[in-house]
Amino acid sequence: MRLIYRIVPIILLLLGLVSCEHEPEQQAALYANICLPIENAQPTGRRIMGDPGTYESFELPKYVYIFVMKQDGGEWSVWKCEERFLAEEEWEQTRYYGLNPTRGDSIFQYSEKIRYYLVGNKIQGRVFAICSNKRLTFSKTIQSVTDLEDLLNLKFNTAPDSIQENIQNIYSTPYNCKRNDSYYCSFDCLAGNAYTIDLILYHVAAKVDITWNVADSARINKPGVDPIRLTYMEARRLFNGYAYCFKPMRNEQAALNGEGQGYDRPDIVTASDEGLWWEGRSYFYTIPYIVTGNEDYFPLQMRLCTNGTDKANAYRPTLNMQIDTSDVFVPWLRATLNIKKPLEAGDDTKTVPLTP
Repeated sequence: MRLIYRIVPIILLLLGLVSCEHEPEQQAALYANICLPIENAQPTGRRIMGDPGTYESFELPKYVYIFVMKQDGGEWSVWKCEERFLAEEEWEQTRYYGLNPTRGDSIFQYSEKIRYYLVGNKIQGRVFAICSNKRLTFSKTIQSVTDLEDLLNLKFNTAPDSIQENIQNIYSTPYNCKRNDSYYCSFDCLAGNAYTIDLILYHVAAKVDITWNVADSARINKPGVDPIRLTYMEARRLFNGYAYCFKPMRNEQAALNGEGQGYDRPDIVTASDEGLWWEGRSYFYTIPYIVTGNEDYFPLQMRLCTNGTDKANAYRPTLNMQIDTSDVFVPWLRATLNIKKPLEAGDDTKTVPLTP
């Protein structure tokens, strides 16, 4: 009988363990696909008009920061936030046939789905992500993000040169991108089911496309007048502070007027670039922003010199490029510089209409 009494408690204990395994908390599986739209190949670099040049290339992201937000009774909380490493060999080129805005486009998709288990009977929420080929630093630690508002105000640091030089390789999920009037990376899961969400990430930096042309009449020799040559161009005082992760069109800062402020992209044209003295095209990527109190324009500050003028005596135009801060995606900003006479030293302001 002793043997029986000893065995019974053990059997009951084992039955209890088996019972617990079959009665877990109700949960749903959430799978996330990480995708990047593939841009049409665009000629890159400083080039003479008509020269096919080389084509721009982008580095695939190596780091992704994912935030899974859960809604409960109108209150938002962070269910999961993490940094993940993305292996280069896991990216695949394919065509997207899902429900998001890039349907039918070619995309890069990360082959490994990211999987989360959400506890609850009915779970609603949103997923946000930002990725980069360089590790990012933020305005606060990602683990300290508390709710949806806190997340949407999260910013990343654009100041390091390594980030500025790779700003075109940073992508995120825009907070105001919608599908059927709802945020496009929302989920609504029932316990026992699996839900797949496509995280299609878009550029956070705008493309600035500059074309320049010296008028034919100004290129020829005239008695006592040298032909005009554009011998120096740079973009200066570009945004280099903390930029919104998920609100790429809502960046704002005070006007940058002092030397050493902002980030410069020098030597777009130099005196040694004889093939670019009269016409050419170049573009770069930068964080779009508005100046506080001037909510319709992104101020692109330039420095231009003709006929070997020293940079200290440069023509310094500010191209107020019209933007719409309610847009979902960052724009492709275009400006054409038509030069008809030698450029005089000093500041100037021009307005560049919004280009469709």
